[in-house]
Amino acid sequence: MTATLDTLALPHEAQDLLFREARTANAFTAEPVTDEQLREVYELVKWGPTAMNSQPLRVVFVRGEDAKARLAPHMSQGNRAKTLAAPVTAILAADTDFHEHLARTFPHYPGAKDVFADDARRAEAAKTSALLQAGYFIVGVRAAGLAAGPMSGFDAEGVRREFFDGTHQLPLIVVNIGHPDHSGTHPRNVRLDYDEVVRVL
Repeated sequence: MTATLDTLALPHEAQDLLFREARTANAFTAEPVTDEQLREVYELVKWGPTAMNSQPLRVVFVRGEDAKARLAPHMSQGNRAKTLAAPVTAILAADTDFHEHLARTFPHYPGAKDVFADDARRAEAAKTSALLQAGYFIVGVRAAGLAAGPMSGFDAEGVRREFFDGTHQLPLIVVNIGHPDHSGTHPRNVRLDYDEVVRVL
């Protein structure tokens, strides 16, 4: 394994920070997460590739007590307390109107917007690329020296009504963000081996 890792351009310390030593956080310290850190996370992860540079990810950072009180009732029971306790919670959504920006984000293809005239096709494309960006987002949080606790256990329709009413944005994942309190970290679970996952044809 070491020989394979030595072929990567990314230094071992960065590999550890982003992947091997990073953990899903269930509890956080009282140390705050700054607006500058949140902006830097976005400024990094925005460079991750999406289909036709569509960039459908939309983010709502929920920080204040009033905002947390609006979010908490829509979280599953097992996710409610830790969401209220997290310094910041991000709601990651897919904007199904992403095609309105393609003239600017994909200018070398003048007909790009028309490719997504069909609502169902556009919604599927938005979810696919936004989920890619959600993965980049989690790694970006780790790159900032923070920990992420992504969750799918929430009432997506309730969150949509509460935070995205009047938009074409569909909530996909909720992510707690902060400095980890490892007293709430579960033991590392097994990962599947290369030969169990990969085929080379």
